[in-house]
Amino acid sequence: MTPFRDPTIFALASAPGRSAVAVVRVSGAGAGRVVSVMAGPRPPPRRAMVRAIRHPETGEVLDRGMVIWCPGPKSFTGEDVAELHLHGGRAVVQAVLAALAIVPGLRMAEPGEFARRAFEAGKLDLAEVEGLADLIDAETEGQRRQALAQASGALSDLYDGWRASLVEALGLIEAGLDFSDERDIGEKTFADASSIIRVLVASVIHHLDDGHRGEILREGFRVALIGPPNAGKSSLVNALARRDVAIVSAEAGTTRDVIEVRLDLGGMPVVVSDTAGFRETEGAIEREGMRRSRAVAEAADLVLWLTEASAPQTMLPPELAGVADRALVVMNKIDLLGEGALPPMPDDMVPLSVATGAGLEELVKRLAVIAHERIGRREEPALTQFRHRSMVEACRESLDVFLKGAPEDVELRAEDLRRAADALGRITGRVDVEDVLDQIFSRFCIGK
Repeated sequence: MTPFRDPTIFALASAPGRSAVAVVRVSGAGAGRVVSVMAGPRPPPRRAMVRAIRHPETGEVLDRGMVIWCPGPKSFTGEDVAELHLHGGRAVVQAVLAALAIVPGLRMAEPGEFARRAFEAGKLDLAEVEGLADLIDAETEGQRRQALAQASGALSDLYDGWRASLVEALGLIEAGLDFSDERDIGEKTFADASSIIRVLVASVIHHLDDGHRGEILREGFRVALIGPPNAGKSSLVNALARRDVAIVSAEAGTTRDVIEVRLDLGGMPVVVSDTAGFRETEGAIEREGMRRSRAVAEAADLVLWLTEASAPQTMLPPELAGVADRALVVMNKIDLLGEGALPPMPDDMVPLSVATGAGLEELVKRLAVIAHERIGRREEPALTQFRHRSMVEACRESLDVFLKGAPEDVELRAEDLRRAADALGRITGRVDVEDVLDQIFSRFCIGK
């Protein structure tokens, strides 16, 4: 069999392991010939046909499945693409992958290589690629909606619109340069460009001033369980997770390290961290645990200060004074109080008994409400990653320099706008982004 001139890649595109159906994807110049040799005759484009999947050398039937043939450029990667839908047994999948591996010119795909080829073919921009990766990783409904919007181009459309405004303003500036000997024309074009930029700056500031809601939704709303020893923090983590993830003991200081549990509360991703109890101690390991607890509390979006209702410590320790504005006091062990002994509580306190489950459902609802309020459901696209935020901030800085700079230095002001446009272009990949490509595509599994 003659080797293919261009590299052709293949991989299992569905999840590994035993399943009802497994999908093997092939992309590149040799995809069509693979279909003809291993599952011929080649079916009509974009129609699923039942075929016998044969070994390319011996002709042995490896499986009977569905074959889909998508000639480029109307395919995910922009290249010729074939998909073999097999029975999902491990032996079937391994036999087909082994058969593809002996075909000259074919090789196993690298992680994210299908998506990278789609990017290089102009099928996806970088922001859409990152949205696709987030969609694959989405664990909650909120994450799914946000990732799908980004993968569908909502964020890219916003930045492309801004970039179009920058190009329009830059065109006016350069027009002024062409008529630099006519002062009136130069002043007018600069004023028109400045008006465009002032409107754009307002949009950029509004986009940045979002409370990091997109990043929180992507990474998870972080809740830190803090409190004195034996207040019931580990028991509460287990109750929220509905499984034993933390060791529960009457011995003070059992929890030394931070334990995290990921929850889905009303479609919002919530990460709850169990931490070491706060108390005076001489033990170096326990002191280190409390140091880590403080760090977790400072980084958290919400702090639950857990204390015993029979001897409540409602005041946070001095070292946690900086998180008091986002703290919720939880009075645990209310089942140990006598009947009618529970006094009315203010809004920033929640009664609870982890042992009996009393108040647990109310606490979960309260956490979901707080997470929804913080993350919100604003319709406009949100910043989801530090890379995007840093580039938008760089764009804003260049626009500020433009507005504050001397109008007579027209060449410098034009460069300010070019730098702003380049910063936006690096988000979507419109300008050189070679240094971030490997990092982005390595997040994908091999079959994507």
